Amino acid sequence: MATLASFAVAGSLAVPAVAAPAPIVIAYEGPLTGAQASNGIDMYRGVKLAVDQVNAKGGVLGRKVVLIKADDQANPDLALTVAQQVKDAGAVAVVGPFNSSVGVVNLPFYIANGITPVQMTSTNDTSGEGVTVQPKNSQISPVEVTYMSKSSGCPKVVMLVDPSTYTQGMANRTGAAMVCGDGVPVASIPITEGLSSYTAQVAQALALKPDILYVSTYYPEGSKIAQAITAAKTSKDQPTVDCLMNLANVDPAFVTEAGIPASQRCVFSGIPEAGQMPDASSYVKAYRAKFNATPGVWGTFTYDSANILFAAMTKSGTTTYGPVLKKLLKTKDYAGQTGPITINPDNGNRKNVPVYILKVDKKGTFVIDTAAMAPAVPD
Repeated sequence: MATLASFAVAGSLAVPAVAAPAPIVIAYEGPLTGAQASNGIDMYRGVKLAVDQVNAKGGVLGRKVVLIKADDQANPDLALTVAQQVKDAGAVAVVGPFNSSVGVVNLPFYIANGITPVQMTSTNDTSGEGVTVQPKNSQISPVEVTYMSKSSGCPKVVMLVDPSTYTQGMANRTGAAMVCGDGVPVASIPITEGLSSYTAQVAQALALKPDILYVSTYYPEGSKIAQAITAAKTSKDQPTVDCLMNLANVDPAFVTEAGIPASQRCVFSGIPEAGQMPDASSYVKAYRAKFNATPGVWGTFTYDSANILFAAMTKSGTTTYGPVLKKLLKTKDYAGQTGPITINPDNGNRKNVPVYILKVDKKGTFVIDTAAMAPAVPD
């Protein structure tokens, strides 16, 4: 006997009910808890907004998209465990990971298991492992070198460096490029994550009498270093020291922890918050309406990441790794909220990245330093 669950009745005809197609499961992987959670939550919201918008239009390939969270806490020790959880959940793609030290561990796992990564790592060590819309080290470093060379000619640079994958890689690349002119060497002082103060390390750096302090850390450490630089009493023969912090410090929480005066002591290589991105007005409006919050920096990039993923699935007519990746690699002049997006098919990296020199204004907001304007850097 047919049940109501099996048939729909139209007039006198019994018609078999059509089951809804299975949803498409994707994951966001990043630091949703821990010291970098503010970044991770913003990135998750970027993907969530893209998913909700595409579902409101009927989904992808006529199927609803389901988003799952994968919290790696920016900890490489959790990289494979989290990736296995993504696989077990049936995800066909992942936006993330964000931290390079995590990505070098688990991006090969995703690829080996047919899970398409639209990753957010900046180390060049992960080039060719999926695609990314955010800058790589090789695209960020020239902006830093240009800034330091313009401001001080051939300066003596002392670096404070977190030995994590991304931050150490950035320091190595930028440091090598700053050995110029009379061959003044770049000194490097290691920064251990999680210390309560970096006063001793800053004092050690200042004792070398640099022209520029270059800080290659993530923001929890960078904010404490900024406070220590501001508090340091430099000698009369070293009255001023420029400070350049790298992109991993660009986080609203940096200013919250360091305070505005200390944050204004340095400039930053990086990308401004979404509200200042010239193409992100619709994203900012939708984000504020949905989350009742101000969007940060990286959620704009995960939003674009999710949308180029959906476009690739639609164009390939499938969610299968190979065909989807092939279409992702052919992304050209996609009108993203972070600007036009073209992927280099040879390495999966974005060709036209928005990287600038930023400063913190009197309101505590990261803004483009127009006096040190750095253009987007081609791949």
